[in-house]
Amino acid sequence: MTDPEQLSVTIVDGYVDEPAHFGVPPYVSTYPRYTAGALIDAGVPRERLTYHTIDGLRDDPDRWRDVDEADLMIYLGGMTVPGKYVGGTPAEPDEVRKLAWTASGTSLMGGPVKFGVGDENAGATETERQDLDFDFVAKGDVEAAVFDLVENGLEGFNNRMRDIDEVSRWAQDGAFIVEQHPNHPDYLIAELETSRGCAYRCSFCTEPLYGNPDFRPPPTVVGEVDALSDYGVKHFRLGRQADILAYGGDGEAPNPDALKQLYSGIRTVASDLETLHLDNMNPITIVEWPEKSREGIRIIAEHNTPGDTAAFGLESADPVVQEENNLNVTTEECFEAVRIVNEEAGWRPGETPGDGPSFGDDAPRRLPKLLPGINLLHGLKGEREETFDRNRQFLQRVSDEGYMLRRVNIRQVMSFSGTDMSDTGAEIARDHKKLFKRYKREIREEIDNPMLGRVAPPGTVLPDVHLEYHQDGKTFGRQLGTYPLLVGIPGERELERTVDVAVVDHGFRSVTGVPYPLDVNRASMDELTAIPGIGDRTAGDIVVNRPYDSVADASTVESETGIDLSRLATAETVELADDD
Repeated sequence: MTDPEQLSVTIVDGYVDEPAHFGVPPYVSTYPRYTAGALIDAGVPRERLTYHTIDGLRDDPDRWRDVDEADLMIYLGGMTVPGKYVGGTPAEPDEVRKLAWTASGTSLMGGPVKFGVGDENAGATETERQDLDFDFVAKGDVEAAVFDLVENGLEGFNNRMRDIDEVSRWAQDGAFIVEQHPNHPDYLIAELETSRGCAYRCSFCTEPLYGNPDFRPPPTVVGEVDALSDYGVKHFRLGRQADILAYGGDGEAPNPDALKQLYSGIRTVASDLETLHLDNMNPITIVEWPEKSREGIRIIAEHNTPGDTAAFGLESADPVVQEENNLNVTTEECFEAVRIVNEEAGWRPGETPGDGPSFGDDAPRRLPKLLPGINLLHGLKGEREETFDRNRQFLQRVSDEGYMLRRVNIRQVMSFSGTDMSDTGAEIARDHKKLFKRYKREIREEIDNPMLGRVAPPGTVLPDVHLEYHQDGKTFGRQLGTYPLLVGIPGERELERTVDVAVVDHGFRSVTGVPYPLDVNRASMDELTAIPGIGDRTAGDIVVNRPYDSVADASTVESETGIDLSRLATAETVELADDD
């Protein structure tokens, strides 16, 4: 029998991305935290647990020694939706096999990887279940498998799902593991699970494979936030649920009282939090229970932080595709849900709550509190050329009628065993690849660009943009949160720090910004010319005539371009050197 107190355990996070679960940095998923908590509960001391991300292993080959020498090596990973990532690169199948080959002790693999492994994390692909040469694969909950495996002296386990009492205990006990994440503490957002499973059965989705919704009571989630806060986490995302409005209810109808307990409780135990965002909200809930939904949305917008996004799984505006794939919301219903979220939560800090949608010259220069995002999925059964036209028409209607969308997510389907799409596979998506690419480009140009200008007009302030990488003479970064805007800033600035930014221009899915406030006495030519209407000549005049006692003194900009620099800039005192 193996003594848990003598076990050395290495957890490797290969990252996850599920329909209702983010885990690629800067997000840290629930899996490593719950797994660490299960190990503690089974009697393994904290000091015998080591946690690495796959990027950490890539960056420092010496860390592979922890994989080799551990008595138990646990790999956590799996991508069940296609994505592109900036903060980290998910583990490839060959890397996962290398982990199994390197481990001298017992090896266990778990997470959504149990649903299948593809050659790449991309749309229009099919997957198959593989063990990737591990000793054990958790076909139930990996945290339950870990607990049982340790309890059984590393001899085996029954595949089972953990219960609410276990996950509540493990979530708090395992919070300490975030201190070993390379992004800790400043650039890390903790994914929080309020429930899993789904009341609906869309053809392509892996979330129903977890069963019907199973809710964690508010005190258990609040307790987890409290524990994470004690370990320095200030950014949180309620992303692990199919529908935040259904939280604490029967799986379908809203329960505003439970939402209020949840959100107010989080704000009480983490009063200094910097981000509180969510992910999924089912539009069918909003239209079937509009008044309760409005109340729930108001509660969320009261407690969250600006720039929040409620992802709507429309998936297709084509009724043929909707019917053949058991999609639960019609185009008209989704439009109504867009309208309600805009009205109740599309206001900006400084405005009266519920006074949305808010945009235009008089709107405060902060992102709206909560806006819908639209998910569109291609390659589903019944898809035809008309499907693409109907999707475009829906998005154009939202724009024409004066509402806002935070983002439009356009993907191609991934096929997983156990879903209805497994029979169809990725054949339709592959057949429509060229049509899909052209259509996606048109959406970015005709919908995304003007919509972004409505959501984040010039002068909008984005606090605490984390600088991530350099490209083409610019520095790119993002805020922490749900679907944060990618921000390009002129010049190559020091990375891994934060800066407040004012938006000056828009791309298709990104914005150009300058440091806020921009000091006209120190601003570079590149920063000045990034502001639309300021060319090289005007920027040169500003530089030559410095210093200014006030922004108003930079009158050439105001008179020649009509730009109100007071929204963006300041004029700080310049210390002149004494004459010798």
